[in-house]
Amino acid sequence: MSFAVVQPGARSRNWSFANGLGGPDDANPAPEGMLAYAACRNGSFHRTPRTLPADANDVLLILDKKNLRESSSVLKVLRKRGARVRVSCLDSRSSSLADMLGDVTRFEVFREICRSADGAIAATPESVSLYETSGALDTQFIPPPCPVDEPAWNFSQPAGKRRGIFIGTNSFLSGGANHMAALMAADRLSRDLECPLAVVNTEGRRGGMILKSLRKNNPLFFIVEAPVDHADLLRVMSLHRIVWQLDAEAGPGTSASAALLCRIPCVGGNGAVERIAFPGLSSPASREDLLESARLLLTNDKAWQDEVEASQHRAAEFLSFQKTALRLQSLRS
Repeated sequence: MSFAVVQPGARSRNWSFANGLGGPDDANPAPEGMLAYAACRNGSFHRTPRTLPADANDVLLILDKKNLRESSSVLKVLRKRGARVRVSCLDSRSSSLADMLGDVTRFEVFREICRSADGAIAATPESVSLYETSGALDTQFIPPPCPVDEPAWNFSQPAGKRRGIFIGTNSFLSGGANHMAALMAADRLSRDLECPLAVVNTEGRRGGMILKSLRKNNPLFFIVEAPVDHADLLRVMSLHRIVWQLDAEAGPGTSASAALLCRIPCVGGNGAVERIAFPGLSSPASREDLLESARLLLTNDKAWQDEVEASQHRAAEFLSFQKTALRLQSLRS
């Protein structure tokens, strides 16, 4: 029995990880989000059940706002072929889940899917109750894995090359991301400590104008223009001392996963990975405490090294590809 992830209507092409994850510069996509579940089990990713291998009878069906009706039909097809099917939402941030279920028709289709599936995989602790109360009888909290145990994905840099702050958020449009507040706090810290500050601009001219306004009084403020290849983004991030954010969306924790690959601490945020790998540097700590932690990690080599070692230990135990694959394999049918 092989493992497969099916996301009806996905824009991504079909992928097979039968030969492993590969390296960051290979043709395979970055091991993020739902793709990471397929990659950790040497499985495959599909937009339709028609392309599934004949032995793919262990399936994770990905739901989003636009594909619920199609997913309901796909679930029926998968059950007819005898597949064990669990479901998970593409975007588990609190605001995205609320938006997806903020329509009575989508709400009812979602509940019917949960009742008909064999169970659910919750990418965040907060979403466990959503699946359970919607009828998924066996819901497990398993955050998207992070390949900290894959040597090719170790983006560590010598300590002498690491300086300053990398902003983990990049959108002014998401209120829960608190992107502006994170930028302004980091800008002040950057100027106080005279250390570099880097941020990715994903919003074109609009975002660029805001960022350039902030940069006027800080010569160490650097803007990275999107789009940026995932591996190149990790290479830029790895040259910094910390990742900083104030994201309060309770998502899976993409920025924290990237920080783990770069072997640097992630300060702030309340995502699942943040709370697992960086419990002392994430919510519910106050912003004042987070800033003090950031200042310490930017100036104290021992504190920084201790945090890196502790977070890597936690990630290896709870987020690695090996451990996540074992958890997925052990789920009862």
